[in-house]
Formats: sequence, structure tokens, C-alpha cells
Amino acid sequence: MSASWAAVFADLAKARARPTEVCIQGGLPRDLDGFFYRDILRAIKRAIPAMHVHAFSPMEISYGVDKTGMSLRDYLQMMKDEGLGSIPGTAAEILDDRVRRELSPNKLPVARWVEIITTAHELGIPSTSTMMYGHVEEPADWVRHILLLRSIQKRTGGFTEFVPLGFIHKNTRLFKHGGARPGAKREEHLRVHALARVLLHGAIKNIQVSWVKLGFETSLACLNAGANDFSGTLMEENISKAAGATFGEYVSPQEFRRMIRSIARVPAERTTTYKIRHRYDGGEEPAAPVRPHLNLVQKEHVSYAEGAY
Repeated sequence: MSASWAAVFADLAKARARPTEVCIQGGLPRDLDGFFYRDILRAIKRAIPAMHVHAFSPMEISYGVDKTGMSLRDYLQMMKDEGLGSIPGTAAEILDDRVRRELSPNKLPVARWVEIITTAHELGIPSTSTMMYGHVEEPADWVRHILLLRSIQKRTGGFTEFVPLGFIHKNTRLFKHGGARPGAKREEHLRVHALARVLLHGAIKNIQVSWVKLGFETSLACLNAGANDFSGTLMEENISKAAGATFGEYVSPQEFRRMIRSIARVPAERTTTYKIRHRYDGGEEPAAPVRPHLNLVQKEHVSYAEGAY
């Protein structure tokens, strides 16, 4: 574990904003040590024992398994023992191998993605679930994708939420080469969130808006179309911005609560796994804290879960 990583976690421990979750996703370097992801967990837990670690997509989990030679189940159990609290259900894109061959041929086959997610759930490691839309797929693909997630949830109960992710096209090779449409329009965003609420009723309770991708106006509209979770405040975000998104900078919890009240909802702070920490039934708000400044490693994605229904 490099000194720069240790410095990041030391900064987090001292942050005035008191982050509750660190979210880590990254690339797949060829020379990566097989136990690098485990060592990240150790460094975080050494610096901030109470921090919830939401990290390592199914792509990274599969890569760690390949690099260590361990079985999937043993690898995930090791990561849980070292402090992994939950995993992002990303790299899902559209869970149809026909679409994936066109959209992301280097991503995991559907069967492997499902195997990793269900094994994590069986070991008591919850995950989010996601769907990326607005590229080469058709509405029928949304339905099949969401119904597959529903069937997994009925079997494992391990999904904490569903997060529709609008395709950010601007800096992607797929769009530049004419292989994808330029993302979803506002009406499409609303339809996806409403469809998810209907199809996931009785299975996945929480539908989260990705304000980093949608912006605040469209996010609030999606909250009125079926979503119930405004995601969380961020200290730093690089994934969507690298693709061309213009949102993702720090927004205070007070500002989130103000926006939530603007659509006649009651804000509530939650944990990563949707335990309610505090409901803000009153209208009084203390002064917003100064934006935290951290010396974050390039490409590190650090978020925390002061979210709201």
C-alpha cells in the first residue's frame, strides 16, 4: 500500500464533514498485485475503523479472483473479513449479452456478473443494482434487465437499491465512433425511473437518482416519477466527470434537504444499507459547513451516504 493512499485515508479521518462511506472503483492494471484490493481495505480500516467501505465492482472482484487464484467464494469471504461492507452493482450496463457485445465487449458476461453478485449476497455482502441506459439499447431491454434484477432479489434479498444511470456520451469512444445515441432525453429519464418503481414493487424498495449524471432539476423530477432516494453528498467524484458530466462537485447536506423540501418531501439521513439515522421533520437548518478540502489521489472516487428519501 503506497504512502499516497495512506495519506488519503488519514485526511478522511480528519475531515470536518465526517464522511460515513468511502466508495472505491477503478481500473484493472495488468501488473496489479492480487491482494491490492485487500490491502486497500486494511488501510481504510486501520485509519478509520468505523468507515463503511462500499467498493470493488464485479469486474474488480473477478479480476482479484483471477490474480490471486482463489475461488470466488473464498476471495469474497476474505474481503468481507477485511472490512468490505458492500459492493457497487456496477459493470451491469444492460444485462443482455447481445447488447453487451455491442456496448461493452470487454465487460463480464451476464452469467459471471450474476454469479459474483449472488455469491456476495449469499455471504452477507449487500450490493447496489444499476442499469445504464441511453446508448444502444431499446426499452424492451430495460424491462428484461429490471426483471432479472427482481428475480435475483427474490432469491437473495441482497440489493439495497436500484440506481438507473443515464449514459454520459460526450467523451466516450462509442459515441464518437457513431455507435451510440447521445444519452437519454428528459422524458426517457422519467420513464426509466417510473418503470423501475412499477417492476420492482415488492422486491427492491429503494430507487435512487444519480444527481451527478442527471443534474438537480431532472433528479427532482425523477423523485416525483417514482424514485425515493437522492443519493448522497460527495467529497470528490471522477467517474461521471471523466465521461463528460458537469455535476459531481460537493453539495452540502443542508442544500440537499432544501431541495427535498421543495418537492414536499421529508428529508432523512440514512446509512449505506438504508437504516435511518435522522429524519429532518422541522424546517430549521444550521449554517452549511465549509466545503472540505482533501488531497485525494487522482481517479479516487470518495462519496458518503448522507442521503435522503
